[in-house]
Amino acid sequence: MNQPIVLKAQGLVKQFGGITATDNVNLELRLGARHALIGPNGAGKTTLINLFTGVLPPTSGRIELLGEDISQLAPHQRVRRGLVRTFQINQLFASMTPLQTLAMVVSQQRGLGGRWWSVLGQDQAVVERCEALLELFRLTEVMHQRTEHLAYGKRRLLEMAIALACEPKVLLLDEPVAGVPAGEREELLQTVAALPAEVSVLLIEHDMDLVFEFADRITVLVNGAVLTEGTPEAIAVDPQVKAVYLGHGEEARHV
Repeated sequence: MNQPIVLKAQGLVKQFGGITATDNVNLELRLGARHALIGPNGAGKTTLINLFTGVLPPTSGRIELLGEDISQLAPHQRVRRGLVRTFQINQLFASMTPLQTLAMVVSQQRGLGGRWWSVLGQDQAVVERCEALLELFRLTEVMHQRTEHLAYGKRRLLEMAIALACEPKVLLLDEPVAGVPAGEREELLQTVAALPAEVSVLLIEHDMDLVFEFADRITVLVNGAVLTEGTPEAIAVDPQVKAVYLGHGEEARHV
C-alpha cells in the first residue's frame, strides 16, 4: 500500500523571460520517502527547489504540502508548516558553539523566543532535544567548540542538525556532501542514512554513489523537465538516462 503524499508539484512552470527553467514538472514525495532528484548541470534542479521553498514564485502550476496549497506562501511560512531546506541555513553563527546554536533553534521552535540562554540547562525538554540532535549528527565531541573552528564536514552536519531541529515533515537536502573532503564524507553519508524514518527526504545530489545508496526512488530532470522517474535499479539501466549523462564526466561513470 502506497504511503500518503506529503509534497506534490502539479504542472510546475518557471519562466525567466523567454527561458523556461522549469517545464511542466509533476513530482510526488510520499511519507517517509528517500527520494533523489538528479540531472546534469543546468537541468533546473536548483530552480525547482527554489520553487518548492518559496524563494521563487512559480509562473504557473501548484505546490501542495500535506494537501495544502502553499504555492503563494513565503519561505518562513513553509518552514513553519514543515518544509525545511538545508540550504536555507546558509550562514552559521561563527562565534557560537553547536550546542548554543541548537539550543537557540530548539527554543524558538518551542515558543521560547530569544530566551534560549536562560532556559538552556533549566528546560529539560530543550536539553534533551539538543543532546539527541548532537548525538544523531555526531557533534557531541565538538559541541563546545566555536563553529568557525569546526571541520567543514562537521559544519555541514550542524546545518542538517539545525534543519532537523525545525521539526520538518519534509527535508530538502541540497548537495549535503558538496565540498566535503574525502576523509569526512563517510561520517556524513552514515548520518544522512540514519535520518528519522518519519521525515520525508528529497535529496539533490551530484554524487551518484550517495544517490544510489540512499534513494528508494529517483527523478531525473533534464532541461527543466522530468525525463523519467523510477527505482534506483530501473534508473541505473535506463538508456535515456545513460544517454543524458554520457560525457558528463564524473556522473556518467556511476549511472
